[in-house]
Amino acid sequence: MKRRQLIRYLSSSFLTATAITASSSWQSWSAQTNSDSLKIQWLGHTCFLFTGNGTTVLVNPFRPLGCTAGYPTPDVKADLVLISSFLLDEGAIEDLSTNPKILTQPGDYRFNNIKFQGISIPHDHEGGRRFGNNIAWRWTQGGINILHLGGASAPIGIEQKILMGSPDIVCIPVGGGPKAYNPEEAMQAIEVLKPKVIIPTQYLTAAADKSACDLVPVDEFLALTQNMDIRRLDGDVITIRPRDLPEEGTLIRVFNKESGVVG
Repeated sequence: MKRRQLIRYLSSSFLTATAITASSSWQSWSAQTNSDSLKIQWLGHTCFLFTGNGTTVLVNPFRPLGCTAGYPTPDVKADLVLISSFLLDEGAIEDLSTNPKILTQPGDYRFNNIKFQGISIPHDHEGGRRFGNNIAWRWTQGGINILHLGGASAPIGIEQKILMGSPDIVCIPVGGGPKAYNPEEAMQAIEVLKPKVIIPTQYLTAAADKSACDLVPVDEFLALTQNMDIRRLDGDVITIRPRDLPEEGTLIRVFNKESGVVG
């Protein structure tokens, strides 16, 4: 099936996902997930796997090239896949080992009383004229409001802020380049969204082919957040429950996936 036909087919689907209840703790991470917990696993770049209550949601699987050249292809089982865009290494759905439901377009989707909302925002600094639009995904699991910004590049306007709401957790690109927020732009978006927890994404790592990756390291973003609670995790998985969210202030959690880098 040609790529354009595949995208057209996926875009026509009306899909949703199941509810997940969050539990466990920020202080520890575990490969095991109880029925009342939400596990968040970083697979590299903007790709995450959210697991809980027997349901898995995969966001932005990628192809190993450019900034993700040293990472293995995300090969995980998922019930639902959320795609922010189809650009080069982004939106790699052809290699999924299962047959999940896939969302590729902005809009409202519902399944098992859980609402997933796709919000359009430019994927470049030229109003989308160069790389088109990116989809930010918003949903709630276990009483935790999640916002995954994908490869957002433009300032968050009033209408987008209304749609994005008040996220507890925001996965936000910070590495810059022509297709995503640089550290300063990420901070501007954070000031608008005011999340309780920040998970930086899409920055330069050891997995990158540096000749084909124009991102900056996460430390350039962290240098702007010295007044926040910053913690570098020992691995690429955490679990969380709503009561672990801070009542005030902002937490920053940086995953470590260097052990998964190929070669």
